[in-house]
Amino acid sequence: MWNSVRIVRPIPYTLFTFGDTDLQYFLVEEPDAPMGMVKVSRGKVDITRPLLITPYNSPPEFRNLWEDQEFSEMVDFLMSRTAAFRNLKIENKQLKSELTSDNVEEVVARLNRQLDSEDEDRIAILTAPANLGPLAILKLTTDRILESARGNIQELREHGFLPE
Repeated sequence: MWNSVRIVRPIPYTLFTFGDTDLQYFLVEEPDAPMGMVKVSRGKVDITRPLLITPYNSPPEFRNLWEDQEFSEMVDFLMSRTAAFRNLKIENKQLKSELTSDNVEEVVARLNRQLDSEDEDRIAILTAPANLGPLAILKLTTDRILESARGNIQELREHGFLPE
């Protein structure tokens, strides 16, 4: 499943070590029926400074992402047993889009042209099979967390929060 979702337009920025970072995205989902239309939604992932999840910290919070309770519980279990980000909140907001098509690549191309014309490089474009959109959002978030970790750890060391 992880390989079936893609980040087709990545964000070239890392997460802030101190303070909040927001990751904006367009999510393009394949039609869920043979003659269906592509679903386009726009959302934002809010991330606050890094720390380890302990019994004293709030676990990550996911809103409007998973309808499957069992899948949601599995993600919560995995996130509660790893390094993560305090107050991680993911909320998927539906976008009323003028982009209608039955072809994912066509919608992605239109979104890329739109973002290029606006000189916008802080909005990612994700693609996913029908009903796997939340996994694409989790992949974007995980990608940025992993990509940012080395720089965030170095900055924590420079500020005296971690030993050299």
